[in-house]
Amino acid sequence: MMRNLLRGAAAGSMATTAMSTVMLAGDRLGLMGEQPPKRIVRRVRGGKDSDAAAIAGHFGFGAGAGALLSLLSRGRSVPGWLGAAYGLGIWAASYQGWLPAIGAMPPAHRDRPGRQAVMIAGHLVYGVTLARSLRKAT
Repeated sequence: MMRNLLRGAAAGSMATTAMSTVMLAGDRLGLMGEQPPKRIVRRVRGGKDSDAAAIAGHFGFGAGAGALLSLLSRGRSVPGWLGAAYGLGIWAASYQGWLPAIGAMPPAHRDRPGRQAVMIAGHLVYGVTLARSLRKAT
């Protein structure tokens, strides 16, 4: 079990790196506005802003989500389509669920359309990269 968790956390970190590349590209295209990890940290920390905390939080969440998928798959290979669905599930639970509930982000349908398009693409990239990384680790 511990091996699956560690393997998943490492794969989740790699997948978060790929997702962050999509987010930075969206930012350069002017689609993002403020990056969601920064808004989340500000909300959680009572208005205090920190780039380092936003990066650490984003990678920590990605590593945790990777560890969870690895644990659920019990070390078996994860197909790309399942990784993509997992990434979209994380997006939906976050941007339609807990992020609006804590006041960090508006619900996806009220947010900037460009940001949500980038975030959906980023979560798809996260999920597919996660699945691929978990397959390579088995």
